Formats: sequence, C-alpha cells, structure tokens
Amino acid sequence: MSQPVASPTDTCPPTIALQTGIRQRLRVWGMILKTALGERLVYRGDFALGTLMRFLPIITQIFLWYAVFDSIGDAEGENATKIGGAENGFGFREIVAYYLLTMIARAFSSMPGLASGIAREIREGEIKRYLIQPIDLIGLLLLSRVAHKIAYYVVAVAPFALVFYLCRDYFEHGWPEPHIIVAFIGSLIMGFLIGFFLEAAIGMIGFWFLEVSSLLFVYMLFSFFLSGHMFPLSLLPDNIEAVVNFLPLKYLAYFPAAVFLGKIPEEDLPMEMAIEAAWLAFFIIICRFAYSRGVKRYSGYGG
Repeated sequence: MSQPVASPTDTCPPTIALQTGIRQRLRVWGMILKTALGERLVYRGDFALGTLMRFLPIITQIFLWYAVFDSIGDAEGENATKIGGAENGFGFREIVAYYLLTMIARAFSSMPGLASGIAREIREGEIKRYLIQPIDLIGLLLLSRVAHKIAYYVVAVAPFALVFYLCRDYFEHGWPEPHIIVAFIGSLIMGFLIGFFLEAAIGMIGFWFLEVSSLLFVYMLFSFFLSGHMFPLSLLPDNIEAVVNFLPLKYLAYFPAAVFLGKIPEEDLPMEMAIEAAWLAFFIIICRFAYSRGVKRYSGYGG
C-alpha cells in the first residue's frame, strides 16, 4: 500500500511557516510601496514650484501678527510681551516660528481625499475587489499614503529648506536638545498615523451612509481651528483650552510645533507622548472595527 505523500506545509515547523508568511507579507508590502512611490514621483515634476507657492501666505501671516503685536507694543519681536500667558505664551518671533512648524506638521497629518475616496469606492462598488483579492484595503491605503508623503518631502525639501533659511531669525533659541528633536519627530510620525486612521474611520461610515461629504466638511472645519493650525491653542481661554486639549486634534498641528519650541514642559512630555500613542491605538481599533463590521453588511451585484 502506498504511503501518503506529505505536503511541504505538513513537514514545515510552525515557526518556519510563520517566518515564511511574514517574509511574503513584507515582500508584498514592499512591492506596493515601491509601485505607489514610483507612480507619485512621475506626476510630481512641477510640485517643487507649487510647494514654494504654498509658502506665500506666510508673508500675510507675518504682517498679520506684526499688526497684532504692534498694537500691544511688541512689534519688534523682543518677546517682552507674550500673548497666551507668560509661561507658555508666544512672542512675535515665536509665533511666526510656530506657524512655520505647523506647516510641517499639517503636511504630515493631512490626508486629502482619503475619507471621500473610501466612501466613493464603497458607494460605487469598487470595494469588492478588496474582498476577493488577498490585499488588505487599510494596509494598501496606508502604504499609498506613506509613498505620498515620501514623494512630497523628496520634492518639497528644497522649498522647505529655502523658506526656513530665510526665516531663520524667527527661531531665536536655535535647535532644541536631541531628546526634544526625537520627541518632535515621534510626534510627527504619530500625527501622520492619527490623521490617517481618523479619516479612514470617517470614510468607513460609507458602509452605512451613501455620502460622507457633509460629515467630512464639519470635521475639516473643526480640525482647522482645533488642531492649532490657525493659531496656538494656548491663546484660547482657559476653560476652552482645557476641553480642546482633551481632543486628539491638537496632535495634528499644535503639539509637534509646541514640542519643538519648548512649550511642553519636559516633565509633562512623556505623558503627552503616551496620550498621543493612546489616541493612535484608539483610532486604529475604531478603523479596523468599522471596516470589519462594514464588509459584513456590504452587498454588491453586477459585473
């Protein structure tokens, strides 16, 4: 009687099988990232000039804050007068530096078209391809956004460097300590991930509603003001600031800039970083949960 032939998976120890699966998954992710990066670099040829033009509103902001501080007698930027309190307030030069840093933070955390794109794919039935192919929708979108940010900064590094060089006098205290730089970079990375999973979770609402544009508009409106992109959150009244600081939106713009400028006390910095990591974990869980529940109720038909 012939003996059954064992398949490779039958003789492969679980540890080796797990390692093989991980290597295969990493190769797939690497291929997706490489493809998405190449695609974005192709149409980013004129992006450097466009990025430089985006810095033109800085001139308007400088004149605006100059007028504000001129009205309180500190237009020369000596920081003798600070708005927002003496401890964590902002002088004229600091607030211009803050605005420059928030532009970097928002470039990390902004996710244009993510939520609306997910909702559109659900509405038009394109989501079904992720249900029949061995590709994870959230993982694919995340890698695509990573490629987008890499392409953005590869092309935009020169305009950023030029603008920051021209505005170097506004950074009176120079570069912060190395551990502050590490915290700043960590806050930017987590801000990128929070922005991604938050907007992806909004897009998943498309499984229950046909259109999310109104909800997305409301979110963008609140995000613009409550993330600190328009002005430092420490300028808010104390009772309002306490509520806003409880929200995750401050990690999209205000927090990284405040870390770099030393506006977060060093004894509070570890706890603030831990809270940001907790918000990140929360939105990852919410996004995954919404996707898993959504695909269970999704139905499509046709060719």
